[in-house]
Amino acid sequence: MNRIAAALVLVAAMSGRALAQVPEPQEYRGEPYNAPVPATLSGAEVIDAERAVELHADGVAFVDVYPRTTKPAGLPEGTIWREPRHKTIPAAIWLWDTGYQRLSADEEARLRDGLHDATSGDPAAPVVIFCRADCWMSWNAARRAVAMGYTGVKWFPGGTDEWQDALGSDLVTAEPVAP
Repeated sequence: MNRIAAALVLVAAMSGRALAQVPEPQEYRGEPYNAPVPATLSGAEVIDAERAVELHADGVAFVDVYPRTTKPAGLPEGTIWREPRHKTIPAAIWLWDTGYQRLSADEEARLRDGLHDATSGDPAAPVVIFCRADCWMSWNAARRAVAMGYTGVKWFPGGTDEWQDALGSDLVTAEPVAP
C-alpha cells in the first residue's frame, strides 16, 4: 500500500468513515472480523437501517450471527460464571458462531437449520443477516446463505449498531439457538 492510500485508511479509521473501497473477497474473511466491510455481496441485497426497519415491519426473518461468549477455560472450581448478555434486534434469531471464516460441523448445521427454520424452508424467502457494524461475520454468513441457494438474502452490514442509531435503544436480550 502506498503512503497516500495508507494515510486515507488512517484518516478513515480516525473519522469513523470508510473512505477507501473495500474489495469483495473471493473467499470467506478471517480475523480481524471487526474491520471495514465491502459495500457489496454478490447474490445478496445490501440494505441500510431504513430498509431493515421496513423489512422488520413486514415480518421478514432477521438472523443475528454475532459470536457467543464461552465460559473461560481454567476457572477455579466453584467459580460462578455468567454468560454476558447479547442484545439484538427484536424477534431476531441468534445463530451464534456462524459467521467465522471456517465453521465446525455443528456451526454449519446451526446455520443451515436456522436458515431453514427462519425461511420456513423457502430458499426464495427474504431473510436479513446481520451482526454489528463493520463485522465480517455477517458478510461471511450471508455469503454462505447465498452459496446454500438462498435467493432472498438481505445483508445488513450496519447491524445492531446502525439499528440502534436509527431507532434509539430498541434492542432486546438475545436467546441463543440451542447447539
